[in-house]
Amino acid sequence: MVSVAPVALSKSPSPVEVVRKNFSETFVSSLRTFGRTVAVGLESVSGAATDIVRARFQWREMLHQCWYLITVTAIPAILMAVPFGVIVSLQVGNLIHQLGADSLLGAAGGLGVIKQGAPMATGLLLGGAGAAAIAADLGARTIREEIDAMKTMGISPVHRLVIPRMVAMVIVAPLLNILIIFVGVVAGYAVAIGAQGVTAGSYWQTFGSFTTVTDVVLSLTKAIIFGFLVVVIACQRGLEAKGGPRGVADSVNAAVVLSVVSIVVVNLVITQVSTMFLPTRLA
Repeated sequence: MVSVAPVALSKSPSPVEVVRKNFSETFVSSLRTFGRTVAVGLESVSGAATDIVRARFQWREMLHQCWYLITVTAIPAILMAVPFGVIVSLQVGNLIHQLGADSLLGAAGGLGVIKQGAPMATGLLLGGAGAAAIAADLGARTIREEIDAMKTMGISPVHRLVIPRMVAMVIVAPLLNILIIFVGVVAGYAVAIGAQGVTAGSYWQTFGSFTTVTDVVLSLTKAIIFGFLVVVIACQRGLEAKGGPRGVADSVNAAVVLSVVSIVVVNLVITQVSTMFLPTRLA
């Protein structure tokens, strides 16, 4: 008679354990990705200063990236700035008209465009067009093993590719912000004068009374911070692309989504801090 050994049945994990495991793995992976992104940002900042001092900075690559970013964002910036100015002027203008304070439309329109509209539009444009282009470029280089070849030859991808793009983004961001401010304010002014019956003198008087140099500096600072976040995230996702063309597409998608989310979160933090320490006041 042949004896059969009992077979041990493995216990399948419960749904709670599966959810807990997936959540913990996702959380740990997110922390590691955040740490690598911070490391890329710190290495880029320190490396840029070192390269400039040692006369090793890639000026030609930086200028090329500046021109490319300008070409892909200038016209969309104008097209986005016009609705920003018009919407602020119409929505705020209707409320101000009901309160009988039509002369304050210039102040509301100026503050809305300068402090919130322009930096957000700048960040979203750079996070869309700029981040997609940078992530696609570096991702394609990564899957073609160009990055590995550079490392084998002793060339740092951060110094050769990331730093010129970072400097270019930091230069283009405030220029794009100024363009959006100009177009948005002009569009709001045209709507206020043409559609809402506000006199030109009262519009510019209240605009100059409430809009200070600090507001413009804060707007430019926001744009620079947003540009820096966008380029660091895009470069990190591009350098870690894997899995062929599908991996490049995933890197581009992740770069755009993470850029937009980080811009919104950082803008909320900066707005709260600036409201606490730099409240709106008469110029």
